[in-house]
Amino acid sequence: MKTIKFIFAISIITLLSCNKDEDSTNDSRSNTRQFGIFKVLTGNTSIEMDGVIGSYSLINFNKLISNYPNIDEINIKNCDGSSDDEVNLQLSAKIYQNKINTHIMNEGLIASGGTDLFLAGRKRTKGSSTKIGVHSWAGENVTATDFNVGHAYHLFYIKYYVSVGFTQQQAEDFYYFTINVATADSIHWMTEAEIVQYNLITK
Repeated sequence: MKTIKFIFAISIITLLSCNKDEDSTNDSRSNTRQFGIFKVLTGNTSIEMDGVIGSYSLINFNKLISNYPNIDEINIKNCDGSSDDEVNLQLSAKIYQNKINTHIMNEGLIASGGTDLFLAGRKRTKGSSTKIGVHSWAGENVTATDFNVGHAYHLFYIKYYVSVGFTQQQAEDFYYFTINVATADSIHWMTEAEIVQYNLITK
């Protein structure tokens, strides 16, 4: 699940997200090229990502990078969100700091926290027949749209988007689009025009 932490309220607002989790550093297909939801592809410079970002995802990614330091691209097959948003943002920061590109594979899908992670790519590309999903956040008795534009509660994700290369205006435009286009218990699949408008794919 996506979560958002407010410093002032010392509270966590949980965002509705996904249904499966990477719950272990061990994988049933475990081998020297498989690290949880990450698999090193032939050539040792790119990886395939398939699954929800969970509590062990950063640990597994660090192990992967330690063994394969020349990784420069993540090919996302399916990532419909995260069950640990703190780990998700730490992992995303690591991707951005290491100047790794992100790519959605043909017929690939990203949503919620998976979309946030995709945006950490220095270059962001996608194949054909892909799906990119976004939605709002909500907590107990509150939703994102309960708060006025510019409210401090909106800054968490706006600051994140700026940290991975968006301008302040681009970050605000995309964030407010996501919280208004779909409620927390639903999903909006972005159109090609929206993907261009909100700068999800780099030129």
